[in-house]
Amino acid sequence: MSQPNLQLARKLNTVAYIVSFLVLALVALMRQFKLNTDIDFSFLPPFHATLNAITAVILVFAYIAVKRKKISLHRKLMITALITSLIFLISYVLYHITTEETRFCQPGAIRYVYFLLLMTHILLAAVSFPLVLFTFIRGYTGQYVRHRKMARWVYPLWLYVAVTGPICYLMLMPCYS
Repeated sequence: MSQPNLQLARKLNTVAYIVSFLVLALVALMRQFKLNTDIDFSFLPPFHATLNAITAVILVFAYIAVKRKKISLHRKLMITALITSLIFLISYVLYHITTEETRFCQPGAIRYVYFLLLMTHILLAAVSFPLVLFTFIRGYTGQYVRHRKMARWVYPLWLYVAVTGPICYLMLMPCYS
């Protein structure tokens, strides 16, 4: 096993802090500002749900790979999960900065289920985003003990977010006009 590259880790941590702050600020502000465009981005919500579902499947396969000691496969799958999540994030911001919000339209108790899932999804997405980056950095820079300690509790958060995203979309789907 190689020595951890702590100098690289410090640099990447700084980048992760900056990116996390900027992304969370952008997501918080994106509903306040709308860009006028002639392009209809209404096709994006099912794309978002699909990306989240793909990410969830990749995360499960990455977990299986690491449990079977297939570290190279685990690494490739985790990079792929990061890429699908990055594509999702860019597309999600694009959609919400150009499109009016769709309100949940279903009456009854299902509203409470939807809003509970949505609120936990949003909260855990915000919390897990920087944690995913830092967990990845630990693995990438060879800090395997620290990586494993973080991954034990960051992985379930990320998986929950990746699974509840498509569920929220399916529940909201009848409300898109």
